[in-house]
Amino acid sequence: MNPSSATHLVLIPSYDTGPVLRPTVEAALAAWRPVWVVIDGSTDGSERPLLELTRREPGLRILVSPENEGKGAAVLRGATAAAAAGFTHALLMDSDGQHPAESIRSFMTASAADPAAMILGRPVFGPEAPRVRRWGRQLSVGLAALEVFGPGIADPLFGFRLYPLAPLLEVFRATRGARRFDFDHETAVRLFWRGVRPRNLAAPCRYLPSSAGGVSHFRYGRDNVRLVGMHVRLLAALLFHLPRVNALRRRWSGDYNASVTAPS
Repeated sequence: MNPSSATHLVLIPSYDTGPVLRPTVEAALAAWRPVWVVIDGSTDGSERPLLELTRREPGLRILVSPENEGKGAAVLRGATAAAAAGFTHALLMDSDGQHPAESIRSFMTASAADPAAMILGRPVFGPEAPRVRRWGRQLSVGLAALEVFGPGIADPLFGFRLYPLAPLLEVFRATRGARRFDFDHETAVRLFWRGVRPRNLAAPCRYLPSSAGGVSHFRYGRDNVRLVGMHVRLLAALLFHLPRVNALRRRWSGDYNASVTAPS
């Protein structure tokens, strides 16, 4: 039987994911309970099979937003509700089948061993991963290293990661950003600034073709403009965090390499 936790849950934001949503949620439930899904204004009816599933699956909860507000806003909604229900940590995974349900337990175990840390996934891509996505990630890794003065965030765009909820909600309150696709990168950097140490664990990542139900709502023009704006915000805010970031680097120097080395 899969574990059931009163402190750690799986949180899945979803917008118009289509038929791949239910098997993604069922795979998560097979590995862990509870699983909460935030339906972010979907119009494709993908939430209906899940609402039926809740009638016989007490470990599943569905939160429905009437309008699409963005990934980060959906996470904020779910994280706020989870904290109010007494949960302390949430493992985020995408709703489109890219993220590995089989890695959920290892991330939860890592969090239990170091509950103050954020457990960040380092993706292991298959040959089907688009080359443009790999290039974009390399650029984001370099920018994240600039924003935290060195290594630590192995992949700022990979959404399979586990957060302590209290500092995550503090980050949301401190910025008007991180509400859409800027969420993953901005929260990782701002949590680092707040002293939440990153631990990076390898996790497989697969890209589903549209013929297999794969979807993407990322729009290269619109969303890349938003990401550029995010980096401008972060680099400007970094000026106020320089002493703290330097102090964190010194504090973590004894075990920092261990904390950022992903297992094979």
